[in-house]
Amino acid sequence: GDMHTKIVKAFRNYHLFGFTGTPIFAANASSGGNPTLKTTPQAFGEKLHTYTIVDAINDGNVLPFRIDFINTVKQKDNMQDKDVSAIDTEKALSDPKRIREVVTYILDHFDQKTKRSSFYSLQGQRVAGFNSILAVSSIPVAKKYYLELKRQLTERGRKLNVATIFSYSANEADPEDVFPDEDFDTSGLDQTSRDFLESAIADYNADFNTNFDTSSDKFQNYYKDLSLRMKRREIDLLVVVNMFLTGFDATTLNTLWVDKNLRQHGLIQSFSRTNRILNSVKTFGNIVCFRNLQKETDDAIALFGDKDAGSIVLLKNYESYYNGFDEDGKHQPGYTELIETLQENYPLGQAIMGEQNQKDFIRLFGTVLRLKNILTAFDDFEGNELLTVREFQDYQSIYIDLYQDLTKNRKGDKEKINDDIIFEIELIRQVEINIDYILMLVAKFHESNCTDKSILVSIDKAVNSSMQLRSKKELIEHFIQTVNATTKVDQDWKKFVEEQKESDLANIISEEKLKQKETRRLINNSFRDGLLKTTGTDIDKIMPPVSRFGGGNREVKKQNIIDRLMGFFEKYFGLV
Repeated sequence: GDMHTKIVKAFRNYHLFGFTGTPIFAANASSGGNPTLKTTPQAFGEKLHTYTIVDAINDGNVLPFRIDFINTVKQKDNMQDKDVSAIDTEKALSDPKRIREVVTYILDHFDQKTKRSSFYSLQGQRVAGFNSILAVSSIPVAKKYYLELKRQLTERGRKLNVATIFSYSANEADPEDVFPDEDFDTSGLDQTSRDFLESAIADYNADFNTNFDTSSDKFQNYYKDLSLRMKRREIDLLVVVNMFLTGFDATTLNTLWVDKNLRQHGLIQSFSRTNRILNSVKTFGNIVCFRNLQKETDDAIALFGDKDAGSIVLLKNYESYYNGFDEDGKHQPGYTELIETLQENYPLGQAIMGEQNQKDFIRLFGTVLRLKNILTAFDDFEGNELLTVREFQDYQSIYIDLYQDLTKNRKGDKEKINDDIIFEIELIRQVEINIDYILMLVAKFHESNCTDKSILVSIDKAVNSSMQLRSKKELIEHFIQTVNATTKVDQDWKKFVEEQKESDLANIISEEKLKQKETRRLINNSFRDGLLKTTGTDIDKIMPPVSRFGGGNREVKKQNIIDRLMGFFEKYFGLV
């Protein structure tokens, strides 16, 4: 590449060897639109060693991919791509009606694909779900997508942090294979594109209290800040053309929405933004293609892996996970078989007696959790869960009871008992019931004129089976005590939560003598971002002055404030 040429010109005596994540072969060297582009062997000589994506997945260093192909443009029967003008095709693909439909799909499936109902720990913070990138074909299309996302989010009354970034490239053609090096030059943008970028950065400044623009220095700083916030999962959806599709690693990124043509080097690079390992909930990189890239995907995997790499690099289809499959002469049971075994061997209402039976149940239900974690990413799984919400909740309650009985004073995603039992605690959070289910039960209790006590038992069991709702148990119980014949459950619940939230926060501020304005800003940002920041200077900024010579210990005081704010955040997050 360019850097190699500069090094060779600058040094008379040199020895060069290089590492490349995605090499450029003769088969894909000509597709980048750059006549000076060399293959990796041309630049560095013959390879010394090969470690492919297949090796990396087999070694557990990266995740495989799961790909959805969503058809958004219907062509006439027997009409092949080559029969359609590329210009006309791109015009159809960028039609506002199609973009509106794609955005609707993205927002309808955003929580499902990014697992927004899942909670996990990230750098000491509690975070909800993952984030995503939307890769599009051009700057004008990026503008259409950004504005349509903003419009539909406003229409839905929903808050997602959406950002965009792009810069001028001397090569105006959209590269499908080898992307150009990231360029921070915005001076070459036409006025319309630059004005739009300024407007999008202004939105970003308003969201995060920053001060960036498209001037040279500030745009580079915008890129750095955006990169950092993506890695912290503070950005939910980033709209890009080429930037961030190579070399950018964020373990919190699990989904790539694709509405651009990709092939070979560029396809593998783009897909690989999603497959960095984070935790047990993130088991694959999620790729949602709004263009038919099936052949390009198969070709790229064959080029950078081998002809049989697809079975390793790509997840199997829905039917394989749901009904089971045979591999290497051994049958791998599917979800239906596991649920049948679960119901047959461990019927609800019967205690699981004996240590060995308990261990067998833990292993079986752990396998169910892992398989369901994969299946929830498939659109076909909805309505085919086999267990009702209540039944799954009851099994989960048993699982948590065993976890609490067998693990004392332990922390972690996977808890080992006697070196042979693993509890999938992150996956328990992944399948947790939500507050809507509880409110539905409360509504049923209200409809019974507050006389059906069995519903109260159901509510108690549901809350106890949820690691997320346990922190809200007191709040839920207090609300139920206020329910009477005139209660409007949904409306009164929201009012009750707001009043209790305000009362609890006011008490914390008063009792801890915190700075009112700064504390409320911190809490509002925490609910917006899905995490409470306790590192850096965020907590120090809200604390009252503490004398260095007084009897109080500042660190003890700070930890007490963190504990109270964390309890407050967990109690109300997801409710407001």
